[in-house]
Amino acid sequence: MDFPLPLRTALEARLDGLSQSQLIKNAQTLSVRYREKSGSGQRLLTTEAEAAAYAATRMPATFGAVSAALSYALQCTDLRPATLLDAGAGTGAACWAADALLNLSEITCLDREGAMRRLGEALMKTGSPALQSARWIDRDVIKENLGVTADLVVASYVLNELSEENRLKAARNLWNAAGQMLLIVEPGTPAGYAHLREIRSLLLKEGAHMAAPCPHENACPLPEDDWCHFTCRVARSRLHKQLKSGDAPYEDEKFCYLALTRKECTPAITRILRHPRIDPGRITLQLCTKESLAVREVRKKDGPLFKAARKANCGDSFPE
Repeated sequence: MDFPLPLRTALEARLDGLSQSQLIKNAQTLSVRYREKSGSGQRLLTTEAEAAAYAATRMPATFGAVSAALSYALQCTDLRPATLLDAGAGTGAACWAADALLNLSEITCLDREGAMRRLGEALMKTGSPALQSARWIDRDVIKENLGVTADLVVASYVLNELSEENRLKAARNLWNAAGQMLLIVEPGTPAGYAHLREIRSLLLKEGAHMAAPCPHENACPLPEDDWCHFTCRVARSRLHKQLKSGDAPYEDEKFCYLALTRKECTPAITRILRHPRIDPGRITLQLCTKESLAVREVRKKDGPLFKAARKANCGDSFPE
């Protein structure tokens, strides 16, 4: 998955002239801070330098994860949202992802950190008309009334930063603001999945309908020591490799997500939960189905189904 060229160019232009050693130091500091203090409700980023380091290191992965999650969700519904509310927008990666998939007419971004808003708004001036005219508002997602609604509400890598009490409050606020669909993307960790599992239960009870990833609206069949997560591969720029001290030309971002809609849709018949295991003449798939979990072996003699299995990835739907 490629990071949009206009965004990459704009971001590199904003970073040009900044000390690379300081960017690396800020990126490392932020990484530790997010890892150790997420969930406390504390402000994790406040300065322009920190916003620049965050954008350089996290925007490509966030763009990739939201792109993948939204693509999966749109496959399960005929909805095509025209307006977007990005709650906890940061520097706007989710907006770029949604704009690439949808013909958006209006974008609103909420974030409580001025440094993030200023950088995100500057980057969007190089994008589509919808991105260029996006509204940026200083607002916290845990407020009772967000004051804004949209067809599609996205919250990416936001709720994991909140305490449990505020997380559920924010989830309800986000759902109330969503006219058609709510998409939440979280880190692909046991904690991230546990947050989504709790939010899923809460909002299904309040009338939401499952779009993706789950093929059903029953209780999650995974055991307590397992978690549902997926992976997207994002191409790395030279600067990104330097900032993250990596040599690989790509980054694999693990994420989990939840897409809920106002009206009933058509969830996947099955969802592939792990990377397919490929053996000579046989491919083994771990699936979540409408009934429960299942392991399915597809053999070469199965013809078209075997060809489909060879192309399948973790996170994809698969025919029965």
